[in-house]
Amino acid sequence: MPCSVQFSQYGDTDVLRVVDVPALSPDPGQVRVAVRASGINPIDWKTMQGLMRDEFSLTLPAGLGTDVAGVVDQVGAGVTEFRSGDAVMGASLTPSFAEFALAHSASLIKKPNAINWEVAGSVAGAGGTAYAVLNELGVHATDTLLIHAAAGGVGTFAVQLAVARGARVIGTASQSNFDYLRSLGAEPVAYGDGLLDRVRAIAPRGVDAVLDASGRGEIPLSIALAGGPERVLTLVAFDAAAAGIQVHVGGAGSELRPAMREIASLIEQGRLTMPIWRTYPLAQTAAALDASQSGHLHGKIVVLP
Repeated sequence: MPCSVQFSQYGDTDVLRVVDVPALSPDPGQVRVAVRASGINPIDWKTMQGLMRDEFSLTLPAGLGTDVAGVVDQVGAGVTEFRSGDAVMGASLTPSFAEFALAHSASLIKKPNAINWEVAGSVAGAGGTAYAVLNELGVHATDTLLIHAAAGGVGTFAVQLAVARGARVIGTASQSNFDYLRSLGAEPVAYGDGLLDRVRAIAPRGVDAVLDASGRGEIPLSIALAGGPERVLTLVAFDAAAAGIQVHVGGAGSELRPAMREIASLIEQGRLTMPIWRTYPLAQTAAALDASQSGHLHGKIVVLP
């Protein structure tokens, strides 16, 4: 029987087990993917800990993981764009920290040969979210975009996607991440006390838009720098909605496939990189999630079934 990582109660990573599960069969419009790589996102360990119960309910035991790359090995009725043997990347319907996963065909694209499995399995969540929020903010070539926590998973994609559009990007981060952000095309500034003055020093007229992936209390100064709340968007400061800013939940949504296509194209052109910090085998998914929670990593953590 195929294996999957599951938990029967909420908690830390000691609740995780690798278990045998029944074989999956795709419904119409779905494909079954033999998983080669699955990137970890913060929502994975937040789900395991029970922190997402207000957003969606789970029936336990449950699994984790939505980013996926692998090989199609079974095709459901009505699917015409994929066939068995195709290498694909995207988002799964069933947990992807597993040997096999199901996915809607509309949530996948064919994996270009130039993109390795680890990177392909790390795009959908963070990359799709970054693409969607840049569109929500209306970021274009003449804009100056401020990104809080620019060295994180979503930030890494957002910086490079915005630069590819021709925007100027200012990114907040710790001093240790400055060289990394410069390598992506951003102008780094240190977060913390005095941030407003540091941004104004390099952008005296303020900024056109702000993406907050930090949640460390930067919303008031972001509104001041943007000249109002209309083009300030947060991924994490849900309690700031009353200020009139945009609050984004739900990842890429309907924009997942165009997001993946643009990101894949930029990777092939050498205009976007997604560093891989470390890979773990399926049996060490608990250690992978522990590493993800520790934060301050340069690149994605990837589970390789």
